[in-house]
Amino acid sequence: MNDDWEDRVTAAWATFDTYPPERAADFRAVVDTLVAELPPDSPLGPFERACAWDSTGHSDRAVPLYREALARGLSGYKGRRARIQLASSLRNTGLAEEGVALLTPELDGPSDELDDAVRATLALCLSSLGRDREGLALVLGALAPHLPRYQRSMANYARALTDPVG
Repeated sequence: MNDDWEDRVTAAWATFDTYPPERAADFRAVVDTLVAELPPDSPLGPFERACAWDSTGHSDRAVPLYREALARGLSGYKGRRARIQLASSLRNTGLAEEGVALLTPELDGPSDELDDAVRATLALCLSSLGRDREGLALVLGALAPHLPRYQRSMANYARALTDPVG
């Protein structure tokens, strides 16, 4: 899609917090209007609709839309966002194991500004499965580089949480 459409989507999302919960449908209608401008097979349509459903508290409605967006070839930055958000929605709907399977490969993928979101969401999925030590290790590992001090210690502690000989 063109930059104008992307700018209008960004502008719509910038207004999200002005919609109280009782007007969630109004916000989704704004997104639906923008999606209607896309070609019918665009992966951006189901992605934006999934985001709108998810952000208004309907993970169950978002899951099939995220899956559709990815199946249609959503890739790159938005594809990674879709995988993170899908994993979160899967966790919210009781399918945390699928979320783990979806995000674990992202740990070895190309690095970008979403790395910490991958780790945080994966940690939540692991925690939902009773794998709290693994989740904590991910969170500490993600946090360590951002600390003004103790980066090495926190990274070592994170590794020790899941190290079988530690």
